[in-house]
Amino acid sequence: MGNPEYVFASTNNVDSTHRVAIPPPQPFVKSMKNMLKETFFPDDPLRQFKNQPPMRKFILGLQYLFPILEWGPRYSFEFFKSDLIAGITIASLAIPQGISYAKLANLPPILGLYSSFVPPLIYAIMGSSRDLAVGTVAVGSLLINSMLSNEVNANENPKLYLHLAFTATFFAGLLEAALGIFRLGFIVDFLSHATIVGFMGGAATVVCLQQLKGILGLDHFTHATDVVSVMRSVFSQTHKWRWESAVLGCCFLFYLLLARHFSKKKPKLFWISAMAPLTSVILGSLLVYLTHAERHGVEVIGHLKKGINPPSIMDLQFGSQYLTATMKTGIVTGIIGLAEGIAVGRSFAMYKNYQIDGNKEMIAFGMMNIVGSCTSCYLTAGPFSRSAVNFNAGCKTAVSNIVMAFAVMITLLFLTPLFHYTPLVVLSSIIIAAMLGLIDYEAAIHLWHIDKFDFVVCMSAYVGVIFGNIEIGLIMAVGLSILRVLLFVARPRTLVLGNIPNSKIYRNVDQYPNTNNVPGVLILEIDAPIYFANASYLRERISRWIDDEEDKLKSSGETNLQYVILDMSAVGNIDTSGISMLDEVEKNTERRGLKLVLANPGAEVMKKMNKSKFLEKIGQEWIFLTVGEAVGTCNYMLHTFKPKRAADESNV
Repeated sequence: MGNPEYVFASTNNVDSTHRVAIPPPQPFVKSMKNMLKETFFPDDPLRQFKNQPPMRKFILGLQYLFPILEWGPRYSFEFFKSDLIAGITIASLAIPQGISYAKLANLPPILGLYSSFVPPLIYAIMGSSRDLAVGTVAVGSLLINSMLSNEVNANENPKLYLHLAFTATFFAGLLEAALGIFRLGFIVDFLSHATIVGFMGGAATVVCLQQLKGILGLDHFTHATDVVSVMRSVFSQTHKWRWESAVLGCCFLFYLLLARHFSKKKPKLFWISAMAPLTSVILGSLLVYLTHAERHGVEVIGHLKKGINPPSIMDLQFGSQYLTATMKTGIVTGIIGLAEGIAVGRSFAMYKNYQIDGNKEMIAFGMMNIVGSCTSCYLTAGPFSRSAVNFNAGCKTAVSNIVMAFAVMITLLFLTPLFHYTPLVVLSSIIIAAMLGLIDYEAAIHLWHIDKFDFVVCMSAYVGVIFGNIEIGLIMAVGLSILRVLLFVARPRTLVLGNIPNSKIYRNVDQYPNTNNVPGVLILEIDAPIYFANASYLRERISRWIDDEEDKLKSSGETNLQYVILDMSAVGNIDTSGISMLDEVEKNTERRGLKLVLANPGAEVMKKMNKSKFLEKIGQEWIFLTVGEAVGTCNYMLHTFKPKRAADESNV
């Protein structure tokens, strides 16, 4: 097939089309500045500082760093009444949970109370969420235990293990604050919803299984977190199971689950579930004290010293041989803590119709962990269970965290001796009850129905955690999520478009089977930016579409293919490899005796096609604002100016 010669006449039909504009050139520095601004400052945090006097800018700067200065002057007594009730309610949950999670991290139980005192005060000053309740989290505690136990045995060298936990918390805070300061929060977005569902479910399963040590009253237990090692450790010691501990644990677990079920049925009675852990601790302690159960195999917490947080800044281990391990632990726990805390904060903000600033949250999380590591605290975040109680209790501002912190302070100063007889089996029951709520099987089923690949990501995280370890599960899930993104980039969709009857609308023929083909015209939509990673694939895919269309027309005896229209509405950007691909496609269509036509290329695409001289080659008159205009012109040319083709069609 020879090359066609087209004559473009000045007719009303052709002139009525609107030409695609080429954006004015921008200096490289300005273009780069705009790109970086959109990447790192999409919310334009400096817009409120524009056209403001210096003093006002200083005040706005302080309010940006410390949101309490913004809403504090408007705080009312009505708000305080609500926050007081919410703070006392979450304190009743924070105290037993804090002790339980510290044991889960293989740390002294008192650290759970320390971590519920200082960090909430920092967050109340710097956080932007009204509903987030700060404290220790089960998954973070498990991560610290599993990752640091590979380096140091907490039973053999508890002091070093404790210092490494403080150091890991410091690095977690440093990472979180840095992500917020340098506006790198989009890194957390690589933890997709499917990844978090699977990871949290796997971690919760492992945590529940590990609590069998406390439920069964075992003294020796594996440090591994995979299900095989845990079950082997459980069933290899059947002769050491203590029925007294098991009965007590099952009774309290049943009580906790019953209280939660009752609160779900009647949301107004949420306080029953919130108070259940504290009442379990009180009842368990009374039972042990009155029956002397500690003499019959029921282990108790023992002595907890009075007093608020002692300083621990001198305990940070920056020069030890374990620095790499603590940094690794801090990075992993910091990212997981951020992902959970920001997701929880955004969820409750959506219910109350207000916005939280993700970067402010990262800075707040980072500062509370940095300060916490210097005041005998370990990793803290925004746990869902505590925040849900705070939300249901009617909190109005972050003052509820301050109330909780003061309640914990009173406990540290005066009430710690009361926890001496608290049985460890009750703490295990509290942890299991909390973790069962993190195994969201309904979300996994929903993923299966909506997106099978997301379900695979979810299950890979779950299986990796329970059969490998925390790091393996996380790496598998994140790796699969990134692989999916790369596949989207490397293998974008190309769609054949047809005309919706009685309209000038063109849509995917697979989605709308009733569309009509345009005789002599093949319309293709490219559904992604064109980069080096997908340029070769797109070139080959477009060539195959042309081959398939010509074969179909030849077999049906319809009008020969004359035009190939590329709808570039979804092509937001293009690189030099993409320009080269379009150049090759144009040459290929010309060799076939076809004309390449472009529809609705974006500003960046037009700018780069102009600079590369591709516009001169294809002819700017063959670039249209819409597919409808492109088809109209092609139809006009087909009916008015018949292309001159080579006389000998047998050479095709």
